[in-house]
Amino acid sequence: MKRVLLSAALAMALCQTAHAEMVIGWAGPLTGGSAALGDQSKNGVTQAVEDINAKGGILGEKVRVQFEDDAGDPKQAISVANRLVAAGVKFVVGHQNSGASIPASEVYAEDGAIMISPSSTNPELTERGLQNVFRTCGRDDQQGQIASQFILKQYAGKKIFIVQDKTPYGVGLADEVKKGINAGGLTEVGYEGITVGEKDYTALISKIKEANADVVYFGGIYTEGALILRQMRESGMNAPFLGGDGLFSSEFSAIAGSGAEGSVFATFGPDPTKNASAKDVVTRFAAKNLNPEGNTLYAYAGVQVIAQAIEASKSKDPEAVSATIHSGKTFDTVIGPLSFDNKGDITRLDFVFYRLDQGKFVELP
Repeated sequence: MKRVLLSAALAMALCQTAHAEMVIGWAGPLTGGSAALGDQSKNGVTQAVEDINAKGGILGEKVRVQFEDDAGDPKQAISVANRLVAAGVKFVVGHQNSGASIPASEVYAEDGAIMISPSSTNPELTERGLQNVFRTCGRDDQQGQIASQFILKQYAGKKIFIVQDKTPYGVGLADEVKKGINAGGLTEVGYEGITVGEKDYTALISKIKEANADVVYFGGIYTEGALILRQMRESGMNAPFLGGDGLFSSEFSAIAGSGAEGSVFATFGPDPTKNASAKDVVTRFAAKNLNPEGNTLYAYAGVQVIAQAIEASKSKDPEAVSATIHSGKTFDTVIGPLSFDNKGDITRLDFVFYRLDQGKFVELP
């Protein structure tokens, strides 16, 4: 009788092991003005988990993702973070927008959960000493520096007008560009903030025209940026339009129209689809008729970092995993080798310039 009970217990244990799973959280906007950027990140995480599970999972456990929509809103982001924490999730890829990531990170920090953002570039995210917060992208102080150097070189002596969308991302990026060009001896002829969700930019464009601006720099995302550009062109303004990684969506060209061709420039990381390590993954996206644009592969890389750190530490304890990520270890990812500093930032400079060409952002040589 004891032997039968023992066999049953062993069978149950083996069954539980066979069906063990690890849950990773994903948080970002699936609704709202930045939903297209959220879709990029969601696609990246989905494919990464599918590929990891095909190879046996993490520490022998299959991975499942709990997806949460924060609509890019700070308050909803806090609610999402609380839901993930309440569900016992200890590893999160997200959030997307800096304005959502910063408050959400406080929730994860209190719980000890690890958060890796694929796209939140505001420096404040990693400047608060939270040992559980990381990002696979660069920072706006770096992005702003690259952008200001480009402006000083390409538009020396020209009149620059700066616009921002009043979000932590938009303001932070615009301010870094302003600081950079000012340090280089160029003073902007205007600096204006717009409200996210606006549709009519007549007043803004009038101010840009009155300032006789030669170039417009925008700190914000594709939805407002594309509308501003479209209305600039409709008003007869042909000034080049520059921005940051928030413009990186095929939706930008769709909204902006044909007037955007050849005159839009934006900063983003070096094209990750060109990496040899991304070749097979890009092929799998193509088989699904998905374009791994923008943040897609940065989110995929976030899952890879989590998986490799767990495997290296032989533990699912977030504290141990965080220590491994902070250790200087190099992680092999689809966006190239990544290592992290003591703040949780990647150690490489991750921005180059792109030009919008035939509806796609093409990296400048």
